[in-house]
This record gives sequence, structure tokens and C-alpha cells, in this order.
Amino acid sequence: MLALDLNQFTEKFTLPDQAIDSNDIPWVPTFEDSDAVFFKPVRFDLTTGNWIHISKFVAGKGNTRHRHTGGQVVAYTLQGQWRYLEREWVAKPGTVIFEPPGDIHTLVVDGDQDMITLFCLSGVIQYFDENGNVALNDDLYYRMKRYHDYCEQNNIPIQNLTF
Repeated sequence: MLALDLNQFTEKFTLPDQAIDSNDIPWVPTFEDSDAVFFKPVRFDLTTGNWIHISKFVAGKGNTRHRHTGGQVVAYTLQGQWRYLEREWVAKPGTVIFEPPGDIHTLVVDGDQDMITLFCLSGVIQYFDENGNVALNDDLYYRMKRYHDYCEQNNIPIQNLTF
């Protein structure tokens, strides 16, 4: 009887589940001046700072050296091959990557196929300039703004991806 009471109690406070069709979300340029790195946001959790997006990097491209602060990163590769210049492994479809907080690396895409990877992050990505100084702090608010601005500029309906 106690389990039933607990279940009924829990149902009063749980949030509704949500199914997000990523086909309804556009590929948003990650950076103002880039035509090689895009993302589709699928979750912005404003209470924890966690954010999930699908990244697409054009074949042969990558991004600058960067550090993840404030939490871990988990990635699942869907298409293409990518790696970090500072590591020995190569991620291909089906590869799961775990990055601890504070990890510094430079992402590059190998081969002639675009890379598409699902990333689950928390905290901030700090991108470095050529002198090792932080040039950009990328977090869920940066990505939310990029997504909202892009949709507004292109007359695309904005999906509710915040929790």
C-alpha cells in the first residue's frame, strides 16, 4: 500500500515527458563567422546548466582548442569520423566519448564525410585564441540565444526546449 501512495504522490510532482523531433529544428551556425560548424539544440535545462545538442562539422573542419568547465561531456557519434589532436582515439559512428571537466582539446573531422554527433554537456566551453586566452565562453545561454536569433531571422518557429 505504501508503494501505491508513493507513486500517487510522485505523479503529482513529476514533469511531463517530451518528444522532440530534431527534423523540426534547423542547423544553426555555432559561431557568427563560421560556415563549417552547426548545431541543433534539443534541451536547455535552466535549473542544472545541462544542455544537449546535435553538432555537425563539415568534413575536413574542426574547431579551435577549448576547455570544458563545470561538468562532464558525453558524446555519441552518429556520422563521420572525428578526433582530438591531443588524443590517440578516433570516434566513428557508434563511438561514445566521455570527457571529464577541465579537459582541453582540439576537435578535427577526418575523412570526406561531415561529422554528426550528439553532445550532452554541462557548464561552459571556453574557446582559446592563438595566444591561449579565452576568446569565447559558450554555454546554454549562448546556444539558446544563437538558436532564438537564427529562428527569428529566418522565420522559423522556435521549439520549447527549456526545462
